[in-house]
Amino acid sequence: MGTVLLEGFGHQDMQANHKKILIVDDEQSVRDSLSLLLKESYDVVVAAGGEEALAQLDSGSAPDVVLLDILMPGRDGLEVLRRVKEIDAKIPVVILTGAGSVRGAVQAMQCGAANYLNKPFDVAELKAVIEQSLPAETEALGVTTTRILTIEADFGPMVGKSSSMTELFSQVDTIAAKSSTVLITGESGTGKELVARQIHQRSARKNGPFVAINCASIPETLIESELFGHEKGAFTHAVERRLGQFELADGGTLFLDEIGELSPAVQVKLLRFLQEQEFYRVGRSKPIRVDVRIVTATNKDLEVLVRQGVFRQDLFYRINVIHLHLPPLRDRHDDVAALIDNFTARFAPHYGGRPISFSPAARALMISYPWPGNVRELGNVVESVLALCPRDTVEESDLPRKIRERSASEASMPQSFASGLAFDEAERMFETEMILKALKKANFVQVRAAEMLGISRRILKYKMDKLGINERGEIAGSSSRQDS
Repeated sequence: MGTVLLEGFGHQDMQANHKKILIVDDEQSVRDSLSLLLKESYDVVVAAGGEEALAQLDSGSAPDVVLLDILMPGRDGLEVLRRVKEIDAKIPVVILTGAGSVRGAVQAMQCGAANYLNKPFDVAELKAVIEQSLPAETEALGVTTTRILTIEADFGPMVGKSSSMTELFSQVDTIAAKSSTVLITGESGTGKELVARQIHQRSARKNGPFVAINCASIPETLIESELFGHEKGAFTHAVERRLGQFELADGGTLFLDEIGELSPAVQVKLLRFLQEQEFYRVGRSKPIRVDVRIVTATNKDLEVLVRQGVFRQDLFYRINVIHLHLPPLRDRHDDVAALIDNFTARFAPHYGGRPISFSPAARALMISYPWPGNVRELGNVVESVLALCPRDTVEESDLPRKIRERSASEASMPQSFASGLAFDEAERMFETEMILKALKKANFVQVRAAEMLGISRRILKYKMDKLGINERGEIAGSSSRQDS
């Protein structure tokens, strides 16, 4: 475990063969963020719009991958994509989408885009998509190269030798061969999508598409069209027929993350599909049949949502045929050391290729930390440490302050936490406090508050609704503005 297979070249060769990434986006903040994230591993060039991007392509300096915004003034992403394919059909194009442009991303996939990413980006997902999109290396000058870092883990890309994880891996192997619907539960960052992908990869559908969609990231007004597609003229701006995610997943697996966020109307349509294996496009009177396995996931307690009348009971029974639960990382400390080694091996080549290791003291602090963000948080911490540590051995002083000062913070922790407050409630209290403080500081202007929190305004509004916070900074059940 933790082995990096780089056939044919070492660190110096990697540096000499950096791939070129062209970022095309009209928002400077997006260009700057992506450049910062990618410049250590790739040669990055940027373009502020379609005309500038095409001028760079016409100059003869072809990139290895294009990251292309779909909605831009002037030449939009689809037009640029078609022109890129005319210049060189082999250049992979990854579409960058916001919640309102997902339908354009699907059209782009049909026009030859290699993949698409939803804004805001998950760093690990961004780098994985780029690596997957890069064309395979060919033999040149007698040197054979391999473009993908292969990290051996315990179960595909997943790491874990604790009893809970080995039991989970065994369950995945067993159910992969079945066709039953699967519900995956667990806190954010525990790896629910990784489990869904392993179910797909180990099934007879592995050669078919794996389509993943986050139900919470798409506005309620678009989710039905996104899932089931629509006919030309079905509604305003429906200028052409488009396929939904169900049709795109035909012959494969459709992964519906955050299933608890579906509106009642879409829940009814999903229930019909699970019962009849057919659905209707928006604006179409004839049913469409596809062969799709449904895997769903949520970090919420659906049974509670059923009792609250938010989630249909009959749909809950339909998706809960097989239930897999991912334990939080704080409940499997035995796996933290192996995860540190795995992430170190995965990220080290992107930060100089040094043989980086963690000192026993630093490792002990990492293992004792509760990791509220679970495996995702651990991976982000390891990558940030590798990027910033000037030595080959990571010491305690190199770790983030939140980890180093955990003991001191525990000593001053409120008694309600020390006495065993449920994690979900503690997380809710923390999010509520952060949002209320940001709203007050921003004079209750949500766009400014979202910027302070480092999230989009859409995600802020989603969290406010979930926590019962209105636009005046009042919590449901309270008549006065919160000052905390």
